[in-house]
Amino acid sequence: MVKSNQTTLIFIRHGETEWNLSCRLMGQLDSPLTERGVAQGIAIAERLAKEEFTTLYSSALGRAYSTAEFISKAVNKDIVVEKDLREMNMGIYQGLTKKEMLSKYPEAMRHFKNLGHAYTLPGAEKTVHKIERIKRVMTNIALRHIGETVVIVSHGGILTSFFELVVGMQPGNTWRFKRFNGSYNSFSFNDGTWSLITWGDISHLVQIGTMDDPSSSLGFATQQ
Repeated sequence: MVKSNQTTLIFIRHGETEWNLSCRLMGQLDSPLTERGVAQGIAIAERLAKEEFTTLYSSALGRAYSTAEFISKAVNKDIVVEKDLREMNMGIYQGLTKKEMLSKYPEAMRHFKNLGHAYTLPGAEKTVHKIERIKRVMTNIALRHIGETVVIVSHGGILTSFFELVVGMQPGNTWRFKRFNGSYNSFSFNDGTWSLITWGDISHLVQIGTMDDPSSSLGFATQQ
């Protein structure tokens, strides 16, 4: 039997956090899972226990790693921490609500509204560098697991930027599609080309519920 050249990547966004609920920008800071976030982690773990995959990757940030731990226990697989799966650093705005951003750094907000993703907040990662990092880490994982299915637990900003890359959409278009905590998303990689298979599947969360990312109201809907 000839082995397939296709890598399937199942991408799980972490469970709901306290800062998701309060619309506080996390970036590379962290926030614990809510009670519902824990339930979402357990639900996605139960779903993945019914699927075959070889390797479980996670961002090192606590909200993603905590979600990955539920999967790890359900499928008896170790978690491989990949630092480049971390969320984007949002510099001076990390940990703040929109009201606090406007109060503390009104000039930065004005620049962001005028320039969008072409503007880099003080202390933040450049958008172009984030996109390069995402493309690199996803491709490296795919090439490492040719013919396999792997699971990644990471963040909304990584997921949405990767989606934009795969479908050829310009950065900053997150208002055009929804993304949910605890969602199941999948992509394929074949001979150097990525394709979207599944987007935003939350069928395993019917009894638990989830929300479209409330941080979209901040204008920074890709950094959670």
